[in-house]
Amino acid sequence: MKLPFAIALLGFATPLAAQDTDVSIMEGQRIYQTYCATCHGVDLHGGGPMAATLVLQPPDLTELTARNDGVFPTTRVVMRIDGREPLVSHGSPMPVYGDYFEGNDTPLKLETGQPVMTSRTVADIVMFLESLQQ
Repeated sequence: MKLPFAIALLGFATPLAAQDTDVSIMEGQRIYQTYCATCHGVDLHGGGPMAATLVLQPPDLTELTARNDGVFPTTRVVMRIDGREPLVSHGSPMPVYGDYFEGNDTPLKLETGQPVMTSRTVADIVMFLESLQQ
């Protein structure tokens, strides 16, 4: 899916996993463009301008559900973004953004149905990513 088409769809997308009505796909898109597109690309396919300098290439974020047997891997995505998985800044799956991605606890429903608390920022990004799955 090309990003301009995906952006048009955002008006029709609803947060499926969010339990907090303040979670915003549009805010997730803004945050993604600011913090994630440099590596993952504007189109989410992994070809951002920094990708060539990374030891591990960023994955295509539109295929997370497809690579997880048709289920969006909310747990893995939340833990990668909010730093719960052990990460280092270079040569690892993803850098940690520190304090910016902390605070304003927001519940998200995991693929298991259990809730997880994460920051509003992370919840917004997760909902944006989930809305663009192929």
